[in-house]
Amino acid sequence: MKFGKWLKRQIEQSLPEWREQFLRYKELKRCVKAVGPSPSPVGEAEFVATLDAEIDKINAFFLEQEEEFIIRHRELRRRAADLAEAAGHEAAAGAAAAIRREIVDLHGVMVLLLNYSSINYIGLAKILKKYDKRTGAVLRPPVIEAVLEQPFFETGTVSRLVRECEAMMEAVALVPEEAAEGRAAAEALAAAERSIFRNTVAALLTMEDVRAWSSTRGSHSLPPLDLPDSDWLRSFEQASPIPTQ
Repeated sequence: MKFGKWLKRQIEQSLPEWREQFLRYKELKRCVKAVGPSPSPVGEAEFVATLDAEIDKINAFFLEQEEEFIIRHRELRRRAADLAEAAGHEAAAGAAAAIRREIVDLHGVMVLLLNYSSINYIGLAKILKKYDKRTGAVLRPPVIEAVLEQPFFETGTVSRLVRECEAMMEAVALVPEEAAEGRAAAEALAAAERSIFRNTVAALLTMEDVRAWSSTRGSHSLPPLDLPDSDWLRSFEQASPIPTQ
Protein backbone atom coordinates (compact mmCIF):
# COMPACT_ATOMS: atom_id res chain seq x y z
CA MET A 1 0.00 0.00 0.00
CA LYS A 2 1.31 3.44 -0.93
CA PHE A 3 1.71 6.03 1.79
CA GLY A 4 -1.07 8.26 0.44
CA LYS A 5 -3.61 5.43 0.68
CA TRP A 6 -2.39 4.49 4.15
CA LEU A 7 -2.74 8.12 5.26
CA LYS A 8 -6.24 8.32 3.80
CA ARG A 9 -7.22 5.22 5.79
CA GLN A 10 -5.80 6.68 8.99
CA ILE A 11 -7.79 9.88 8.47
CA GLU A 12 -10.99 7.95 7.75
CA GLN A 13 -10.52 6.02 11.00
CA SER A 14 -10.18 9.23 12.98
CA LEU A 15 -13.03 11.26 14.44
CA PRO A 16 -15.27 12.69 11.68
CA GLU A 17 -14.89 16.25 12.97
CA TRP A 18 -11.08 15.92 12.83
CA ARG A 19 -10.71 14.78 9.23
CA GLU A 20 -10.33 18.23 7.69
CA GLN A 21 -7.60 19.07 10.21
CA PHE A 22 -5.03 16.58 8.94
CA LEU A 23 -2.22 17.44 6.55
CA ARG A 24 -3.54 17.72 2.98
CA TYR A 25 -0.95 15.31 1.66
CA LYS A 26 -2.67 14.75 -1.69
CA GLU A 27 -2.84 18.50 -2.34
CA LEU A 28 0.83 18.93 -1.42
CA LYS A 29 1.74 16.03 -3.68
CA ARG A 30 0.03 17.84 -6.57
CA CYS A 31 2.07 20.94 -5.71
CA VAL A 32 5.28 18.91 -5.89
CA LYS A 33 4.36 17.55 -9.32
CA ALA A 34 3.52 21.06 -10.53
CA VAL A 35 6.90 22.41 -9.43
CA GLY A 36 8.84 20.18 -11.83
CA PRO A 37 12.44 18.95 -11.64
CA SER A 38 13.94 22.46 -11.90
CA PRO A 39 11.84 24.71 -9.66
CA SER A 40 12.03 28.48 -9.84
CA PRO A 41 12.40 30.52 -6.65
CA VAL A 42 8.74 31.46 -7.06
CA GLY A 43 7.67 27.82 -7.36
CA GLU A 44 9.58 26.86 -4.22
CA ALA A 45 8.17 29.85 -2.34
CA GLU A 46 4.62 28.81 -3.27
CA PHE A 47 5.24 25.25 -2.08
CA VAL A 48 6.73 26.47 1.20
CA ALA A 49 3.84 28.88 1.73
CA THR A 50 1.32 26.05 1.22
CA LEU A 51 3.30 23.86 3.61
CA ASP A 52 3.47 26.62 6.24
CA ALA A 53 -0.29 27.14 6.01
CA GLU A 54 -0.83 23.43 6.66
CA ILE A 55 1.52 23.48 9.66
CA ASP A 56 -0.29 26.54 11.07
CA LYS A 57 -3.62 24.70 10.69
CA ILE A 58 -2.27 21.60 12.45
CA ASN A 59 -0.79 23.68 15.28
CA ALA A 60 -4.01 25.62 15.83
CA PHE A 61 -6.09 22.45 16.00
CA PHE A 62 -3.64 20.65 18.30
CA LEU A 63 -3.47 23.57 20.74
CA GLU A 64 -7.26 23.93 20.77
CA GLN A 65 -7.69 20.25 21.61
CA GLU A 66 -4.90 20.30 24.20
CA GLU A 67 -6.51 23.23 26.02
CA GLU A 68 -9.89 21.47 26.02
CA PHE A 69 -8.31 18.27 27.39
CA ILE A 70 -6.58 20.17 30.21
CA ILE A 71 -9.94 21.65 31.27
CA ARG A 72 -11.77 18.30 31.04
CA HIS A 73 -9.01 16.52 32.93
CA ARG A 74 -9.05 19.10 35.73
CA GLU A 75 -12.82 18.76 36.10
CA LEU A 76 -12.70 14.95 36.14
CA ARG A 77 -9.96 14.99 38.75
CA ARG A 78 -12.10 17.27 40.94
CA ARG A 79 -15.14 15.02 40.54
CA ALA A 80 -13.07 11.92 41.28
CA ALA A 81 -11.83 13.53 44.49
CA ASP A 82 -15.38 14.42 45.49
CA LEU A 83 -16.40 10.83 44.78
CA ALA A 84 -13.69 9.50 47.07
CA GLU A 85 -15.06 11.65 49.89
CA ALA A 86 -18.59 10.34 49.23
CA ALA A 87 -17.52 6.67 49.26
CA GLY A 88 -20.20 4.48 50.83
CA HIS A 89 -23.08 6.77 49.93
CA GLU A 90 -25.87 5.22 47.91
CA ALA A 91 -25.36 7.43 44.85
CA ALA A 92 -21.59 6.91 44.78
CA ALA A 93 -21.69 3.73 42.70
CA GLY A 94 -23.65 5.30 39.86
CA ALA A 95 -21.46 8.39 39.95
CA ALA A 96 -18.36 6.20 39.78
CA ALA A 97 -19.60 4.50 36.63
CA ALA A 98 -20.37 7.83 34.97
CA ILE A 99 -17.01 9.34 35.88
CA ARG A 100 -15.10 6.27 34.80
CA ARG A 101 -16.82 6.33 31.41
CA GLU A 102 -15.84 9.98 30.96
CA ILE A 103 -12.25 9.22 31.96
CA VAL A 104 -12.08 6.37 29.43
CA ASP A 105 -13.52 8.64 26.74
CA LEU A 106 -11.04 11.43 27.51
CA HIS A 107 -8.16 8.93 27.60
CA GLY A 108 -9.14 7.58 24.19
CA VAL A 109 -9.49 10.94 22.47
CA MET A 110 -6.17 12.17 23.91
CA VAL A 111 -4.40 9.13 22.50
CA LEU A 112 -6.03 9.93 19.16
CA LEU A 113 -4.52 13.43 19.41
CA LEU A 114 -1.07 11.93 19.99
CA ASN A 115 -1.69 9.79 16.93
CA TYR A 116 -2.76 12.92 15.03
CA SER A 117 0.59 14.50 15.87
CA SER A 118 2.54 11.44 14.70
CA ILE A 119 0.62 11.03 11.44
CA ASN A 120 1.01 14.68 10.48
CA TYR A 121 4.71 14.63 11.27
CA ILE A 122 5.33 11.60 9.11
CA GLY A 123 3.24 13.14 6.31
CA LEU A 124 5.36 16.28 6.41
CA ALA A 125 8.56 14.23 6.34
CA LYS A 126 7.28 12.22 3.37
CA ILE A 127 6.17 15.17 1.24
CA LEU A 128 9.43 17.01 1.88
CA LYS A 129 11.37 13.91 0.88
CA LYS A 130 9.36 13.78 -2.36
CA TYR A 131 10.02 17.45 -3.02
CA ASP A 132 13.78 17.12 -2.55
CA LYS A 133 13.93 13.97 -4.67
CA ARG A 134 12.03 15.59 -7.54
CA THR A 135 13.76 18.96 -7.48
CA GLY A 136 17.24 18.18 -6.17
CA ALA A 137 16.71 20.75 -3.42
CA VAL A 138 17.64 20.26 0.23
CA LEU A 139 14.48 21.62 1.79
CA ARG A 140 13.66 18.73 4.11
CA PRO A 141 16.35 19.14 6.84
CA PRO A 142 15.71 22.82 7.71
CA VAL A 143 11.92 22.48 7.53
CA ILE A 144 11.90 19.37 9.72
CA GLU A 145 14.22 21.09 12.20
CA ALA A 146 11.62 23.86 12.46
CA VAL A 147 8.78 21.33 12.75
CA LEU A 148 10.48 19.76 15.77
CA GLU A 149 9.88 23.06 17.58
CA GLN A 150 6.23 23.34 16.59
CA PRO A 151 3.44 23.07 19.20
CA PHE A 152 1.87 19.99 17.60
CA PHE A 153 5.16 18.11 18.01
CA GLU A 154 5.42 19.00 21.71
CA THR A 155 3.18 16.25 23.07
CA GLY A 156 4.54 16.05 26.62
CA THR A 157 1.49 17.65 28.25
CA VAL A 158 -1.01 15.37 26.51
CA SER A 159 1.12 12.29 27.25
CA ARG A 160 1.17 13.24 30.94
CA LEU A 161 -2.61 13.68 30.97
CA VAL A 162 -3.02 10.24 29.37
CA ARG A 163 -0.96 8.64 32.14
CA GLU A 164 -2.90 10.52 34.80
CA CYS A 165 -6.19 9.36 33.27
CA GLU A 166 -5.00 5.75 33.52
CA ALA A 167 -4.19 6.36 37.18
CA MET A 168 -7.66 7.84 37.73
CA MET A 169 -9.27 4.81 36.09
CA GLU A 170 -7.54 2.61 38.63
CA ALA A 171 -8.60 4.86 41.50
CA VAL A 172 -12.29 5.22 40.60
CA ALA A 173 -14.18 2.15 41.81
CA LEU A 174 -16.56 0.38 39.46
CA VAL A 175 -20.22 -0.14 40.25
CA PRO A 176 -20.60 -2.85 42.94
CA GLU A 177 -21.47 -6.25 41.50
CA GLU A 178 -23.66 -7.39 44.41
CA ALA A 179 -26.86 -5.91 42.98
CA ALA A 180 -28.30 -7.03 39.67
CA GLU A 181 -28.52 -3.43 38.50
CA GLY A 182 -24.91 -2.93 39.49
CA ARG A 183 -23.83 -5.95 37.43
CA ALA A 184 -25.76 -4.74 34.39
CA ALA A 185 -24.27 -1.28 34.66
CA ALA A 186 -20.78 -2.73 35.08
CA GLU A 187 -21.22 -4.93 32.00
CA ALA A 188 -22.46 -2.00 29.92
CA LEU A 189 -19.55 0.11 31.11
CA ALA A 190 -17.05 -2.63 30.27
CA ALA A 191 -18.50 -2.97 26.75
CA ALA A 192 -18.28 0.78 26.20
CA GLU A 193 -14.70 0.85 27.48
CA ARG A 194 -13.68 -1.95 25.16
CA SER A 195 -15.19 -0.15 22.16
CA ILE A 196 -13.25 3.02 23.00
CA PHE A 197 -10.10 1.02 23.73
CA ARG A 198 -10.18 -0.54 20.27
CA ASN A 199 -9.72 2.88 18.68
CA THR A 200 -7.17 3.83 21.31
CA VAL A 201 -5.11 0.71 20.75
CA ALA A 202 -5.19 1.16 16.97
CA ALA A 203 -3.82 4.67 17.48
CA LEU A 204 -1.12 3.47 19.87
CA LEU A 205 0.02 0.75 17.48
CA THR A 206 0.11 3.21 14.61
CA MET A 207 2.32 5.49 16.70
CA GLU A 208 4.63 2.59 17.47
CA ASP A 209 4.92 1.86 13.74
CA VAL A 210 5.63 5.52 13.00
CA ARG A 211 8.47 5.57 15.51
CA ALA A 212 9.92 2.32 14.19
CA TRP A 213 9.85 3.48 10.58
CA SER A 214 13.47 3.39 9.41
CA SER A 215 13.41 6.39 7.08
CA THR A 216 12.74 8.81 9.94
CA ARG A 217 15.36 7.54 12.34
CA GLY A 218 18.18 9.84 13.36
CA SER A 219 18.13 13.51 14.35
CA HIS A 220 14.63 13.93 12.92
CA SER A 221 13.08 10.90 14.57
CA LEU A 222 9.99 11.11 16.69
CA PRO A 223 10.71 10.75 20.42
CA PRO A 224 9.94 7.43 22.13
CA LEU A 225 6.30 6.90 22.94
CA ASP A 226 6.05 8.12 26.53
CA LEU A 227 3.08 5.98 27.57
CA PRO A 228 2.89 3.00 29.92
CA ASP A 229 2.66 -0.56 28.60
CA SER A 230 -0.75 -2.03 29.41
CA ASP A 231 -2.14 -5.57 29.37
CA TRP A 232 -5.06 -4.54 27.17
CA LEU A 233 -2.65 -3.17 24.55
CA ARG A 234 -1.07 -6.60 24.05
CA SER A 235 -4.48 -8.25 23.66
CA PHE A 236 -5.20 -6.68 20.27
CA GLU A 237 -3.91 -7.51 16.79
CA GLN A 238 -0.94 -5.62 15.46
CA ALA A 239 -1.64 -2.73 13.09
CA SER A 240 -0.32 -2.75 9.54
CA PRO A 241 3.14 -1.14 9.19
CA ILE A 242 3.77 2.28 7.71
CA PRO A 243 4.21 2.03 3.91
CA THR A 244 7.62 3.00 2.56
CA GLN A 245 6.31 4.45 -0.73
